[in-house]
Amino acid sequence: QVQFVESGGGLVQPGGSLRLSCAASGSIFSIVRMGWYRQAPGKQRELVATTRRFGLTNYADSVNGRFTIFRDNERNTVYLQMNSLKPEDTAVYYCNSDPPNDYWGQGTQVTVSS
Repeated sequence: QVQFVESGGGLVQPGGSLRLSCAASGSIFSIVRMGWYRQAPGKQRELVATTRRFGLTNYADSVNGRFTIFRDNERNTVYLQMNSLKPEDTAVYYCNSDPPNDYWGQGTQVTVSS
């Protein structure tokens, strides 16, 4: 199964932006739907954004209008552009297929704080 390595997280002030990247170990073209997930301390992992093979996207209400997911099938990479970040966006962010396979990466920490 394809495995994923996330990067791009960091500490950002409220209102700031970050772009996360997810590099796959193999081709993602055959994966119909890719997703970004996040897990905040003490909470369950949640799906925040998905993109289908040819670009159709869907977002959780909490991030709709602020986050943009897009995929580069040639580079086997999925991105998450996050704008207007809020403290409640603080979490470890992961990518995986939707539904997810068993191989979760280590994720990338996003901390939104002044």
